[in-house]
Amino acid sequence: MVLATMANPLIYFSVCLFLYTLIILVKFLNKVWWTPIRIQSLMKSQGIEGPSYRFLHGNTKEISSMIRKIRSSPQELRHHTLPMVHPHFHSWIKIYGMNFLQWYGPQAQLIITEPELVKQILSNKDRSYPKTKVSSEIKKLLGDGIVLSEGEKWVKLRKLANHAFHGESVKGMVPEMIASLEIMLERWRHHHGKEIDIFSEFKILTSEVISRTSFGSSYLEGQHVFDMLTRMTHIISENNYRVRIPGIGKFFKASYDIEFENLEAKIRESFMNMMKKREKDAMLGELDGYGHDLFGLLLKAYHDSGETRKISLDDLIDQCKNFYLAGQETSASALTWIVFLLSVHTDWQDRARKEVLELFGQQIPSQDRIAKLRIMGMVINESLRLYTPNAILMRRVERETRLGKITVPANTEVYISTLAVHQNPEIWGEDALLFKPERFAEGLVKATNNNIAAFLPFGLGPRNCAGMNFAITETKLALSMILQHYSFTLSPTYAHCPTEVLTMCPQHGVQVILQPYEPDLL
Repeated sequence: MVLATMANPLIYFSVCLFLYTLIILVKFLNKVWWTPIRIQSLMKSQGIEGPSYRFLHGNTKEISSMIRKIRSSPQELRHHTLPMVHPHFHSWIKIYGMNFLQWYGPQAQLIITEPELVKQILSNKDRSYPKTKVSSEIKKLLGDGIVLSEGEKWVKLRKLANHAFHGESVKGMVPEMIASLEIMLERWRHHHGKEIDIFSEFKILTSEVISRTSFGSSYLEGQHVFDMLTRMTHIISENNYRVRIPGIGKFFKASYDIEFENLEAKIRESFMNMMKKREKDAMLGELDGYGHDLFGLLLKAYHDSGETRKISLDDLIDQCKNFYLAGQETSASALTWIVFLLSVHTDWQDRARKEVLELFGQQIPSQDRIAKLRIMGMVINESLRLYTPNAILMRRVERETRLGKITVPANTEVYISTLAVHQNPEIWGEDALLFKPERFAEGLVKATNNNIAAFLPFGLGPRNCAGMNFAITETKLALSMILQHYSFTLSPTYAHCPTEVLTMCPQHGVQVILQPYEPDLL
């Protein structure tokens, strides 16, 4: 009798445990097997094919293998960057067509390269394409700032960014940009006739520019933050195609997880110290309010009593991280590839220098006249086409959505391959893989055959780059002052290997030989 009484609870517990385990197993199989197979079948019925889904890891092993192989040795010096940066995209576009389906673990990713579909996604008129839900590491890196936020929060943060980087604000930043450029050019005086890695140099330059113009600090003050953010981006890049079993991170942390969390905490502490210093200066009357740069505007919003304008401390720190990274990484990458191209195509270097000298002579360039740099504008656009810093634009669909003639299932990620669009011969002609700035001689509309979604270095639609004017001004000033003082050729030691680490950058740097510019040589 006693044994029977004891057995009943044990049987009950065992049945409950069995049912609970069964429910967990069914949910797991639904996520990692049945749903992917269903989505793959649905997309195939609409003519969208792709590499087959593999249990748990999807296509990540294939992708990792292709990327490791391409990164293992330098490539031929050519400007077809898609197979070097995203070899899987290049391979699968040839097999499956301009739009195809791939798998990041059990997550469906629809790759889009047709401009009309790109336009529909980025214009997002029916709000069907919010930002992609990113990995926990990227979320810690960028937070919920302007890059990843949605809805009312994004609107509030975007207004702050627009105010910080509108035309008159950027004009006021020019003296600080010039001061940073003069420091760099002075440093280059010790490298006349020698090899120099311009990628490293431009990382220092753009770090100092964003520090001075947006945070009121010198590069030395911000250097520690940049170093930590850079290390975090490398950790993300190194582990990008590792698929983890959901929930395991709560119980087991790899060494890079621990390092990543420590870096995140130290970055937060650094911004807090910057914040306290700025607040102290404001209290002592050494500033007009909290200052009129980006950091000052963020602090003002943080202390604002109005609910519609106020931002939280986390918002402030996340915005700082977003603009530190965007202001440094993308600008350094863009400048590096432009100078690389001019060091290879020295005829265009000579043409750009001639234009700068005709407009400014040896005088410091003025912000109100750099808009007249027509040839330089053509060179910049062509470089951004071939070596765009942002090689992918990511969105998602939360509910079943109609994209062109395709019905996209709910919870599908949508990836736009900027490089594939930028190098499509059907859009740009048979010379799409060649460096030909003259294609922009009659403007962007003519170059793209009136297809605005064919050129995407700053995105498109309501979420285009808020710092575009800042970036173009910085780039034109930098190139003008460099061309006034130096000529440069590509070093024989250069190894061509464009790769993606947050932005598209040179895996082994870009080494050029610097020579002081001699006017009588032109």
